[in-house]
Amino acid sequence: MIKSGKFRSIAAAAIGTLAFLSGRADAAPCGNGSAGFETWKKQFSEEARARGHGPAAIAALTDANYNYATISADRGQRSFRLSLDQFMAKRGGPAIIARGRSLKRSQAALFASLEQRYGVPPGPLLAIWGMETGFGGVHGNQHALSAVATLAYDCRRSEYFTDQLNAFLTLIDRGSISADARGSMHGEIGQTQFLPKNILQYGAGGNLENASAALSATANFLKAHGWRAGAGYQPGEPNFAAIQAWNAAQVYERAIALIGQKIDNGD
Repeated sequence: MIKSGKFRSIAAAAIGTLAFLSGRADAAPCGNGSAGFETWKKQFSEEARARGHGPAAIAALTDANYNYATISADRGQRSFRLSLDQFMAKRGGPAIIARGRSLKRSQAALFASLEQRYGVPPGPLLAIWGMETGFGGVHGNQHALSAVATLAYDCRRSEYFTDQLNAFLTLIDRGSISADARGSMHGEIGQTQFLPKNILQYGAGGNLENASAALSATANFLKAHGWRAGAGYQPGEPNFAAIQAWNAAQVYERAIALIGQKIDNGD
């Protein structure tokens, strides 16, 4: 994050607050194809400027493009309709478990520190890391801002991704993220694939391309969503709700819980 004076930091925080509290009565209308994207982007840019976003953020949004690959991926996601066994096989569950156990041993000090601070054991963190990016091997190569802007414009989940886009612009204003950052199909960034709003809330200013920072942010997210130290995290147990908050797909949630358990228990 770019360092600045006290008053600039306060101003940046105010911008972020305005971005999220702003009403939607005059919001740019969503669309269901690329034809209206440029018009929407112009109107959204004017609204963003009125909310207090700076020149860098506005210029970045102006340069964003409609991302057809993002829309195709958003309409697909067929793997989430698989059975748990099928999903585990498709996503390389056994390999994630094996690598996760190895990393748990080799990075024992890091995971002990995270568990002490957040109450989250290594298993779920390693499961998420492995599932999201193959432990940092596959981050995605989409222009993240274009992906998020496309989904904010698209009518299917416009409200949700409008919040994400406002958060992205705030991160650009603060110098916390590059306008040209690359990410996955929905604009997720970093080792454990955070969307912009979660970077603001749980990233603590760290570089989420760094594994330690990303794992700390992930543990912070889980704790903020009710994780209780020492409680179970399988379906029906107290901490499973925190895993559900991470991803809404039921098969993904169950896979994370199962992989985490096998890593933690070593069986």
